[in-house]
Amino acid sequence: MAHNPQTITLGGGCFWCTEAVFDRVRGITDVESGYTNGHTINPTYEQICQGDTGHAEVVRLTFDADEISLEEILEIFFHTHDPTTLNRQGNDVGTQYRSGIYYDNPEHGEIANAMIRQMSQDKLFGAPITTEVKPLSNYSTAEAYHQNYFANHPNAGYCAFVVGPKVEKFRKTFARYLKG
Repeated sequence: MAHNPQTITLGGGCFWCTEAVFDRVRGITDVESGYTNGHTINPTYEQICQGDTGHAEVVRLTFDADEISLEEILEIFFHTHDPTTLNRQGNDVGTQYRSGIYYDNPEHGEIANAMIRQMSQDKLFGAPITTEVKPLSNYSTAEAYHQNYFANHPNAGYCAFVVGPKVEKFRKTFARYLKG
């Protein structure tokens, strides 16, 4: 049971990839795929895919801040997707795939903005960071079949060729954060 539960919502392209990474991070107690910061109330996946709802595909993370810090979560986030491509991750193109950090707690927004400023100053990615940092609004949970997608469909084409390699990169780069 988390002693200091907090939440942060992250958009790093397709939520299947982001969910698969954060499911493996120690200190993360829940990962839920969803949609946020658009104008349609309770959009469907089909509406999201059309790209006109304004929503981003996201994962809502609940974490124990006594076990993992927001800075550590954001370090993993920034290194497991491309924060420099606007409305795109790999072959996934559209505003729903934008890089974003959506917060309930204003302090989390300040931490995210400070990290982006520092990474930009250090020219960490060799291109400008396009990640938006905004208060969470109009969040809704994605359909049940999207939850735990990689765990339930590891051999599906997209999972085998896109999600799997991303999870492997996380395992190698961030082994110290793997759940036991």
